[in-house]
Amino acid sequence: MNTIWVRTAWLLLAIAGVVFAPLASTYGMRWGLAAVVVCLLLMLAWHLVHLHLLMRWLEGPLDAPLPRGRGAWEIALAKLHRRTRVRQGQQQALAETLERFLRAFQALPDGVIAFDRHQHISWINERAETHFALSAQSDRGQALTNLIRHPGFVSYLDAGRFSEPLIYRGGRVDGLTLMLQIIPYAENQNLLVSRDISQIERIETMRSDFIANVSHELKTPLTVVAGFSEMLADDFEAYSASEIKHYLALICEQNARMQRLIEDLLTLSALESGGAAASEEALPLAPMLESIVDEARALSAGKHEIALKIETPSVLLCCANELRSAFSNLAGNAVRYTPPGGRINLAWRVVDGLGEFSVADTGIGIAAQHLPRLTERFYRVDRSRSRETGGTGLGLAIVKHVLTRHHATLEIESEPGRGSRFIARFPARCLVKA
Repeated sequence: MNTIWVRTAWLLLAIAGVVFAPLASTYGMRWGLAAVVVCLLLMLAWHLVHLHLLMRWLEGPLDAPLPRGRGAWEIALAKLHRRTRVRQGQQQALAETLERFLRAFQALPDGVIAFDRHQHISWINERAETHFALSAQSDRGQALTNLIRHPGFVSYLDAGRFSEPLIYRGGRVDGLTLMLQIIPYAENQNLLVSRDISQIERIETMRSDFIANVSHELKTPLTVVAGFSEMLADDFEAYSASEIKHYLALICEQNARMQRLIEDLLTLSALESGGAAASEEALPLAPMLESIVDEARALSAGKHEIALKIETPSVLLCCANELRSAFSNLAGNAVRYTPPGGRINLAWRVVDGLGEFSVADTGIGIAAQHLPRLTERFYRVDRSRSRETGGTGLGLAIVKHVLTRHHATLEIESEPGRGSRFIARFPARCLVKA
């Protein structure tokens, strides 16, 4: 700025020395002053032209280039140009920082909605769009309570006590349970943070159901064992040998039932623990399947026709004990749920490079609404029939986990009154040879 004033001063001195002095000495003072005034007016016009160019730049687009100047204006515009470049750099850095923050908010596993003191939405991330079935484009600027009208949420918002979260169910997305919390920030600004706890809630429900089911399953045999034991202990001599033998047989039966339940629970716990799978071995399937058929026939006691068909002799890379448990459960279930005189077919084949073990029966069948839940622990289509046949309600859960550990899948085909077919499919990498 000092340079500009120095240049202006020298320019005025130059006008006085070069214009005024010669004309004043030659034509008189009046003509000298007139020449100086003309020069000053020309200099003023020159400055007005540059000022006009500057004003036009200021009123134009933000990215328009600065006008070029001469003399003092060249220095002033150069400094302004440098300042503009610095400001643009700062704005660019700020925009990039803001973009990084927005990307971070979009990547959060939680939903985030920013809104003001009037409850108008200013920003929504993608997860919040999913949680509340909203649109960031069309719903921005809308009142939050116009879009989320759940009475519990409206009351929570109006109360203004945000230290505790709100459990939000029954929203616009079916089957979704959210934990909501409002976080005030800045002045009259708030964040609504939503977290999907549906899976956590399902796990908690399964845990509670599991405890209740185990307690219920153990209560009946324990009641039988305790009742007959106390009865015999109180007055053993009052009963005949045949009665005592019958009661002891019932005690042994219930004891075996509890033992099967505990063994299945231990097996399932080991499978669900997520630990390393047992060592794999190359297992010839034919001997194992023939052994399973013999067990099924023993369980059937001649009441069913049981057949095995091995279309493709195979060796499977697997954990033999786990796989035997899964296949035995499928065969045992077929025996338990097939009326006397029915037929059960076990089969192994290789189709399109995939190993396929199937168990088909002519039993009572299963309605379609039950099929998705059959592999849940203790889930039974007919609880009373399961108790009669000695099932623990854990067999298919064990099958599912064993097959998952072997990268295999379980498919279930069934219709009421027309029997069922359970199919375990193994990937090609499990087949040593086919």
